[in-house]
Amino acid sequence: MLGIYPRLLSRPLAYSYTARALGTVANPYKHAFIRHEVLRTFGSERYKSTIAGDNRSGHIEAGKNEGIFFIDNVFPLKLNFIMWLPFIDVEKLVPQLAHPDPAADPGKLAERALPSKLNIRVTEVLPRVAEGGAFIKFSHAPEDEVKTIEKRVKNFLKDKPIKPWFNPFQRVRTSLVQGRPWVEDLHRWPNTRVKVEFVPTLPGQSAEELSQETLYSLFRRYGKLADIKPQPADSKDLPKYAYVTFSKVRHAIMAKNCMHGFVVPVSEGGGNQGTMLKIAYDQKRKAHWIWDWLVSHPRFVIPALLAFVGTVTVAVFDPIRTFFIKAHVTRTFHIKDNRIYKWLSSQASRATDVLSLRRHRTEDAGLTAIWEDRKDDINQIQTWLMESADTFIVIQGPRGSGKKELVLDQALKGRKNTLLIDCKPIQEAKGDSSTIRAAALEVGYRPVFSWTNNISSLLDLAAQGTIGTKTGFSETLDAQLAKIWQNTANALKQIALEGRSKDDKDSDLDDDAYLEAHPERRPTVVLDNFLHKSQENSVVYDKVSEWAAGLTTANIAHVIFLTNDVSFSKSLSKALPDRVFRQIALGDCSPEVAKRFVINHLDADADEGGGPEKKPKPSEMREDLAELDDCISTLGGRLTDLEFLARRIKTGETPKKAVREITDQSASEILKMYILDSSPRKWTAEQAWLIVTSLASTECLRYNELLLSDVFKSGGEATLQALEQAEMISIVSSNGRPTSIKPGKPVYAAAFRQLTEDHVLKARLDLAILTEMIKVETAGIDKYEAELNLLGNLPGQPKEVRGRVRWLLGKLWTGQEKVEKYERESGGLKKILQQEF
Repeated sequence: MLGIYPRLLSRPLAYSYTARALGTVANPYKHAFIRHEVLRTFGSERYKSTIAGDNRSGHIEAGKNEGIFFIDNVFPLKLNFIMWLPFIDVEKLVPQLAHPDPAADPGKLAERALPSKLNIRVTEVLPRVAEGGAFIKFSHAPEDEVKTIEKRVKNFLKDKPIKPWFNPFQRVRTSLVQGRPWVEDLHRWPNTRVKVEFVPTLPGQSAEELSQETLYSLFRRYGKLADIKPQPADSKDLPKYAYVTFSKVRHAIMAKNCMHGFVVPVSEGGGNQGTMLKIAYDQKRKAHWIWDWLVSHPRFVIPALLAFVGTVTVAVFDPIRTFFIKAHVTRTFHIKDNRIYKWLSSQASRATDVLSLRRHRTEDAGLTAIWEDRKDDINQIQTWLMESADTFIVIQGPRGSGKKELVLDQALKGRKNTLLIDCKPIQEAKGDSSTIRAAALEVGYRPVFSWTNNISSLLDLAAQGTIGTKTGFSETLDAQLAKIWQNTANALKQIALEGRSKDDKDSDLDDDAYLEAHPERRPTVVLDNFLHKSQENSVVYDKVSEWAAGLTTANIAHVIFLTNDVSFSKSLSKALPDRVFRQIALGDCSPEVAKRFVINHLDADADEGGGPEKKPKPSEMREDLAELDDCISTLGGRLTDLEFLARRIKTGETPKKAVREITDQSASEILKMYILDSSPRKWTAEQAWLIVTSLASTECLRYNELLLSDVFKSGGEATLQALEQAEMISIVSSNGRPTSIKPGKPVYAAAFRQLTEDHVLKARLDLAILTEMIKVETAGIDKYEAELNLLGNLPGQPKEVRGRVRWLLGKLWTGQEKVEKYERESGGLKKILQQEF
């Protein structure tokens, strides 16, 4: 709107409108209209007093032989916002609002709106910018009536209408002010509805509540009325009031300025003392109406807010997150991949033998024997990565078998764009926010606002209490993880397509066909610790499996799973039910490879330089290595245990002592984790001890035979699966069904034997097993006795129940024999506990 008035802020002068007679003072009404001129003064007190009424009182008074007209359509109503600006002095800007049409000046309009033959004298013009009009104060001859003057002015404007430049479709109207107008300059803007209050003319008196007919007759003259709404009958508010709604805002403005302060006489229903009207615009729009509307309409606002947040996230944050994921995969910001860092590192390694580099060389040298033994597996993985078909590889093996080193250090050695995702911190995270943060950290997804998940859940709960149903503002963990994996898939696809140019021979292929034809361009995703603690929560692994299946079917990336769980096919088959997995099972090393691993580990730090005479290797200088064969047969071929053995031998221990220390440590671990631990678990100490004593005397147990024992009668299979997840045992399957049970680690067999050699410990735990079995048999005997009692009460003892009675008596006798046997064995065990420490 300011653009319509280019000179609005250019002149800081104050103006006042006063009239000067052009004729003689002796005959002030010589002319029909006494022209007035604009006096330009700085800080004119005359004008400043009239902008808010006489002496800034908010009122203008009409004395004897004086009257006031209100003329509307002088200023545009759209200029109301100017009143809000703190740096605008409205008093100084009023004369400039007529630009670009000087004829629209309030004084000019007042001159044009009054007929030339009218015997009046304009004494003052008071502009009302906020209401788009102006007050014209005039004086008249004593013999003239103001009603007659009003009628002549209206007829004149009807015959010769005046239409301002800013509103050419509506003419200028004028009406006589009948009350005492309130010319306030508050931030209250015109509205089509006015509130009419009925107040007494004198304090202490009562006012009459006007009827709708009376209000209609008083206000209809100023414009068409849309509605008249009286005060509710049960309302106790004082003073009494009514709402009058006009069809147009300018009609309401005219009525308010002409009728405010008007006293309704007795003849028109004003009561004995008359009723004064106080009129104000009804502010339908409250100060916080936008916020109130938003709060009052959550069914519309919340979905719109979700759509807005989703749009901003996709448009702004998703490209940023994709960029950071790409940088994480390609190792753009990893300092160790920087050329300068590599050169400085190589120079430092030449100058001095850094301890960390020595340690890595030792480990690499020790693993050489392992990689030579598993060279076929390494070549197989590399061959699968070069095939164009779906690459869904599963590397399964017990913990400590070297799965991660086999894949990352050997099969993927020198291969760029490898993404390693460790499922362990994601699965072990507590709460949805921690899980989201852990998943984002694994793939480089940032920025991540995991804390908003808790806030959105609270908002969703509040909305449910407000509107009765959930709004979907909060997203589930499933949806949040899906976003992370989707952004990661987009980043991997962009990485795979980087470097593709128009000059390639297959540039005419689309993206999918290009990736299928170039498997070497695809990044590799390695999922470590897959199905770690999967029994606690499977949501993470379900989403990972679906995402990995999508990567392979779309030829975006190769996927390699590293898992300890032998039942991985159940989880992966949900994501790829019609595909065959590429599988490699890693077991323990053979005794020959294990021995070579230990010897290579010992010889890794031997000094290869020096004089012409070659120094003997450390393994050649030790005479106790002859014990190594017996030690490895006890320790087994688990990679972590072999490395532990080699380190202890390097410190000066003999192989037998080192194995004995490892066995003692394993025995303590078994006691602490599986038997003596009092935390909630899916097995009892008696069940774990029964397996220990059974495997101490044999290499493996029959799976079904163990389930037939009394200790495993209730939930036996679930208990064995939980023990396998805890890595105490390993279950061997054949043709898809479990057949036998072995120790979780080879060294556990020796640890089991060592535990059973502790007579006090064995007596204590065997006594607990016997006590448990006595409880089982006693419960059975009670059940048999109850049924026999029931059958004995049958009348006549029918012959049909005789077989059942004999069977119950046999069970009762067998159970009693077992109880007596267990009691005798318990007595012997108690003697051991009483005599030994």
